[in-house]
Amino acid sequence: MPLYLSKFSYTPETWARMIQHPEDRREAARAYIEPVGGTLHGFWYAFGEHDGYNLWEAPDNVSMAAVALAIGGGGALSSLETTVLMSVEETLDALRRAQQVQYRPPGT
Repeated sequence: MPLYLSKFSYTPETWARMIQHPEDRREAARAYIEPVGGTLHGFWYAFGEHDGYNLWEAPDNVSMAAVALAIGGGGALSSLETTVLMSVEETLDALRRAQQVQYRPPGT
């Protein structure tokens, strides 16, 4: 199954609610991904541009998109960005297939 890396940031209001009522959001994240047949592999908070990161596994892009849409539409985040991760083997396969692509730069 494909892996996905999500980067997110909470709104100031969400941080204020969490300060008043701290909770482990890993359980909530598991509850979002499991109904689509996926798994949460990790949940981290961070300093910097994003407040946190999740590593997910999902059956396909549509399933992961459904989770991302539900989370993003919930109003607790100021940003959510999800990246499809490729294995080294998948990348090697793509490199081999790229040999067959006859790319022409614009204007040539």
